[in-house]
Amino acid sequence: MTEVAAARRSRITPERVAEIYAAVLDLLREVGYDALTMDAVAARTRSSKATLYRQWGGKAELVVRAMRCQKPGSTGDVDTGSLQGDLHGLIGRESDYVMEQNAALMRALAMAVHTNDDLRRAFRDLLVEPEIDEFRGIVRRAVERGEVHPDNPALDYMVHMLVGAFATRTLIDEQPPTRDFLISYIDAVVLPALGVSPR
Repeated sequence: MTEVAAARRSRITPERVAEIYAAVLDLLREVGYDALTMDAVAARTRSSKATLYRQWGGKAELVVRAMRCQKPGSTGDVDTGSLQGDLHGLIGRESDYVMEQNAALMRALAMAVHTNDDLRRAFRDLLVEPEIDEFRGIVRRAVERGEVHPDNPALDYMVHMLVGAFATRTLIDEQPPTRDFLISYIDAVVLPALGVSPR
């Protein structure tokens, strides 16, 4: 990026960016991805469309960066000395209310991710891949500690297990995902699959 482009992109203050992200997520919950427009974001945030496009390039990047911004820090900040402790620690960083809001956002994006190439790319590059990398760090520490055998076939499916539990809780049980549910799922399903005995 040139210095001129970097200067253009840095004109919005962090506080203003946070306001725009909050408005984007509210709109996403209200109308879904397909009906969300840059015009609507501009009107809701009293911004110009030119500013939004200059800062984020388009709707897909804006939406995914807004979702990424609300994540509570890096999984690298969680290191309890055990896989169970680390996974419980990750779940404990978000309240039940925030998890319910996140589940609503995922439902709002579910169909669009499969039909919109720009959104799918942004979702993978800016949200999915960074989170998978962070989970791999947690698993790598567990392997290095000797908690998990490096050849355990369930290692390749750990993220699928966790995301699946979060995403299908409402569909199957007609209830939002909660910390208690996810922690019990980790202890009953994920840890035994990895050969770890819950304490």
